[in-house]
Amino acid sequence: MQWDFSTPTRCGTPERREFCGPEKYPPTTLTLYHNDGGGHFSDVTAKAGLPDLKIKGLGVDIGDYDQDGWTDIFIANDNWPQMLLRNRGDGTFEERGLLAGISVDEHGHTFSGMGIDLADYDNDGWLDLLIDDLSFQHYALYRNNRDGTFTYSSSSTGLAQITAKMAGWGARLADFDNDGLKDIFVAQGHVNDGIDAVIPSIHYRQSPLIVLNTGSGFQDVSSRAGPVFQQQWDARGLAIGDLHNSGRLDVVVSVNDGPAHVLRSDLSLPRHWLSLKLEGSKSNRDAIGATVTVTTADGTRQFATVKTSASYFSSSDARLHFGLNDQATVARIEVRWPSKIVQTFANIPADRMLVICETSDPSFQPLDRKLDVRESPCTAWRAGNR
Repeated sequence: MQWDFSTPTRCGTPERREFCGPEKYPPTTLTLYHNDGGGHFSDVTAKAGLPDLKIKGLGVDIGDYDQDGWTDIFIANDNWPQMLLRNRGDGTFEERGLLAGISVDEHGHTFSGMGIDLADYDNDGWLDLLIDDLSFQHYALYRNNRDGTFTYSSSSTGLAQITAKMAGWGARLADFDNDGLKDIFVAQGHVNDGIDAVIPSIHYRQSPLIVLNTGSGFQDVSSRAGPVFQQQWDARGLAIGDLHNSGRLDVVVSVNDGPAHVLRSDLSLPRHWLSLKLEGSKSNRDAIGATVTVTTADGTRQFATVKTSASYFSSSDARLHFGLNDQATVARIEVRWPSKIVQTFANIPADRMLVICETSDPSFQPLDRKLDVRESPCTAWRAGNR
């Protein structure tokens, strides 16, 4: 938003100063930079058709929500309409939040969008959208209708009831119990450090939240997920990744004026899993924007996008994690690269980390090896196959 030290806005009373809400400040414009290569970027905001777009932006995430082959941008705005910048495929974008049904909640109200994540929570192969917000606003979950629009699904999935009094920041949709369904983890804490005195039922410091995906809705399991979920934090950032290469997703949470918390997953039920590290050649090396569909023998499909964005002020592990429940073999893996190259693999054993190199060579098979930041498995593979 627009803010200046020379003209501070004062809120609260003379006896108790308070942080001003976003409604007290005018919006600002976003900036889009194009990577020119060689360590140089160019401002292409006007060229992309976005010079006058006004935002009060916090979280941002990317993904191809309409499956037209181009990566789109979603912006969580604070007390301002949420935004979807649809990629036209010619270097320009169009804002379609209202037309897509994600700019407001089910009552047509704006809300304080903060953390954001695009992920397929219902395993239909299309990206859905999660945006958390402040207490009494309910975290917003939008289901992809597969026609360029979304349906607000917080109430029908139980998420609205669970999060009524909560305030969220960093958030991720991911499979934390390896059952093949993406759950929700949120770093929580209210923005107003005096909220306890004003509304006793709402607290500035709040416990982290984990809700499991049951397949028909979401269930809050924080009370039995371990002692850490009884601690009160003024949390902000949240990143996920398999820190111990154990096949289980761990969580890192940052808090205001305090240490980071590293939460190691300890699953009580042993379930199968698969972790994929993609490396591009024709596409960008980090494979950002590549999509993967994993299908198990029982016909269950899971869909994921390679990214390090999502959440709030955080960058997560770029490896893709798939919980496989009781399926010990993956029947099919399909990788679609930004370059439009498509690779498929069949009958892949579970419980391992695989590296997939972008190539048109049909003989390539995923590399089963431990990841080592000092070398590229794909570089070694290419050197041996020239």
